[in-house]
Amino acid sequence: MLRKHEVLHAIADTGALLIIRLDSADEALAVARAAVAGGIRALEVTLSVPSAFDVIRTLSQEFADDGIAVGAGTVLDEQAAFTAITAGARLLVSPNLNPQMIRLANRYQVATISGAFTPTEFVQTMESGADIVKLFPTEIAGPDYLRTVLAPLPQTPVLPAGGATVHNVGDWFDAGALAVGVGSAVTKAARADGDYLRVTRAATDFLDAIRDARH
Repeated sequence: MLRKHEVLHAIADTGALLIIRLDSADEALAVARAAVAGGIRALEVTLSVPSAFDVIRTLSQEFADDGIAVGAGTVLDEQAAFTAITAGARLLVSPNLNPQMIRLANRYQVATISGAFTPTEFVQTMESGADIVKLFPTEIAGPDYLRTVLAPLPQTPVLPAGGATVHNVGDWFDAGALAVGVGSAVTKAARADGDYLRVTRAATDFLDAIRDARH
């Protein structure tokens, strides 16, 4: 079982968190395996995925000795958080601030990434004990917005979630992001023909773009 600091290191070291929000458990499992083969070290299975807890349990068991951080996404309350933890999740991600969820996660030393948008929400999220602040939504708040918010709050570890591609990931790191959440650019790469090697290549390309952006 990964310890909390190891989960956070996996995210910070690679600069990426894979967001798996797909239509079936089988697709979620196939994508996760292919992405890990491409270098992904941290992933979240959103609870909107059918049988999400079973997917989390399977992946947690498969990757138990590989240093892969498996988490749950769209965790809105304590009940979902506890169920995810018992399924093996070592990371809980939410689109909003729920202090009770963060408190429960801290009790079991599970890492948390909690959603926020405004400077006030950033500070409240940090005060509540979240490990990383998730900038959400990003469609209406690009890198320039993040740079502006971080000017008075440079201590904030921020992960923008959604919309990241190999073409814009450098802008997010230039703005001060700790890491980025990536979804469709990797997770749906096999949709055209069912070839999951496309997911593996997309994951590798994305991680390469992050390394280039950080240099």
